Amino acid sequence: MTQMQREELSVDQEKAILVGCLLPNDQTDPNDPLGELRSLASTAGAIAVDEILQKRMKPAAKTFIGKGKVEEIADLVKAHEASVVLFENDLSPSQIGNIEQVVECKVLDRSELILDIFAARAQTHEARLQVELAQLIYTYPRLRAMWSHLERIAGGAPAGIGTRGPGEQQLEIDRRIVQKKKTQLRRQIADIQARKTREVAARNKENYTVGLVGYTNAGKSTFFNTATDGGVYADDKLFATLSTRTRKWNLGDGDAVMLSDTVGFVRNLPHHLVASFRATLEESIHSDLLLIVLDVANPRAIQELDTVMQVLDDIGATEQPRALLLNKIDKLDHNADILYFQQKYPEALPISAATGKGFAEVVEFIRERSNGSSREIPLTLNIADGKSIQYLESRTTVLNREYLDDKVTLTVRIGRNQLDQLRAIGTTAKLPDDLNTKGGWGR
Repeated sequence: MTQMQREELSVDQEKAILVGCLLPNDQTDPNDPLGELRSLASTAGAIAVDEILQKRMKPAAKTFIGKGKVEEIADLVKAHEASVVLFENDLSPSQIGNIEQVVECKVLDRSELILDIFAARAQTHEARLQVELAQLIYTYPRLRAMWSHLERIAGGAPAGIGTRGPGEQQLEIDRRIVQKKKTQLRRQIADIQARKTREVAARNKENYTVGLVGYTNAGKSTFFNTATDGGVYADDKLFATLSTRTRKWNLGDGDAVMLSDTVGFVRNLPHHLVASFRATLEESIHSDLLLIVLDVANPRAIQELDTVMQVLDDIGATEQPRALLLNKIDKLDHNADILYFQQKYPEALPISAATGKGFAEVVEFIRERSNGSSREIPLTLNIADGKSIQYLESRTTVLNREYLDDKVTLTVRIGRNQLDQLRAIGTTAKLPDDLNTKGGWGR
């Protein structure tokens, strides 16, 4: 295949052959081992025209799958006039090169396919930078296998001053360029991360924050739109959301939280992609509560939940409480799956983000977590303390107002967490004696 073919990684509208090598302790769905790869290919815009599987005890060193299977793939490529072969497995640069020589078309492994999808879906400046960095990190160790222009660009022929000597290989120049670009991107992303960390910290100081996390296509964006009218793009495709959106979620009775929708997780997500998207996942890391949205109608729901838990641990989102939402119950034929997860997670809430079923229970759950136990107390503030007054008027139930000179006394029904947030904004409120210390709540 030509160098131009190899460097063009997009698979949009290309005919694809799907390939999977099943190894011991394989994590794919035993009933449909290529199901997720098929979804990834469809999301990327490829048209899967044929599939091939092989079981092995260990990968073949040169081609990952056996030599005979590679030749079989080559025959399928010719028969279907396919232009790309997509592997469920991650391949080494040399394995990709060896397979391409036989099949005579582009070969992409799972990580490259995911990167292609992320590149196509990235809309914000931040997301584009993160995708570009992830692609460079993936590409750097593969330069020798991917790029064949290794001829010396200086020396060898009569030349002027400064060009004599052994010269420099193009590969070495390419590596230096990639390293320089990676450094630039990391610096830009670091600036974004620092700014976003400050923004998240400031928002969390004054608001109870809830982060939506889950496997890709679990229904997070649909839940977000139902809860907030946020208008986030939602589709029955993997990675429909690649950037974080945060909106106010009005719970009623003056209660509100900030709700964030984040990028979906996926099995075997490339580690460098998780690292470069850490800024996007900042909302999850610093949320007061994580809502894990699980597609309970998916046959691989157990494995998907395990993946989500592992990724949350990997990114450091381990301090805050987690709650499980059993989504898409409208697609279930019976309640056996719901009962299974509720036995393991007693507080799991069955919902349908698409129809709104179960949302009342979720709202009440969030209200209890965000407010904590509540009391009716009088709070006396300076009238000039507009920030505190606005907080109490918008976030608590005000039962009575009394004005005297430059003071106002508001009798409010307020929760323990709301009181801590009121303290955090530097209120002038005079509190009852048993509430004068942070965390103090009395009986």
